[in-house]
Amino acid sequence: MIEKTLVLIKPDGVVRGLCGNIISRFENAGLKIVGMKMLWVSRDMAKEHYKEHVDKPFYVGLEKFITEGPVVGMVIEGNDAIEVVRKIVGPTEPKAAQPGTIRGDFSHISYKFADNKNIAVKNLIHASANQEDAEREISLWFAPEQIHDYENVFEKTL
Repeated sequence: MIEKTLVLIKPDGVVRGLCGNIISRFENAGLKIVGMKMLWVSRDMAKEHYKEHVDKPFYVGLEKFITEGPVVGMVIEGNDAIEVVRKIVGPTEPKAAQPGTIRGDFSHISYKFADNKNIAVKNLIHASANQEDAEREISLWFAPEQIHDYENVFEKTL
């Protein structure tokens, strides 16, 4: 099933210069980038994106983290894109992520470390959890005219 999903390279990924490496992981897997932009997330946008977490104790650190630098947002499309992207990204807690995943290769922070420092877990990337989240998040971050339809090499018939 062809799906679209939202991926955000968070400020820690941007300032570490990992955007190209992260983007290539998705393209190397045959996924297609159909929308991309860089922006600085406002507090209002953070509240809307993370609305299910606003009343949780860790939200303040999460908002501070997502608004402290630019973010690269992408709409990625492909066969079972939501599941495939989440496998490429790895678990939310970098310490638990396997080598070969984005978080496993480029981060190691644990929830315990972040909690002790009273900071958000710097985990490089956000990927929509499911179809419902993907639809909501894509419409929040991208206008319809910012999402493009084209055939990549995997879709073209030879």
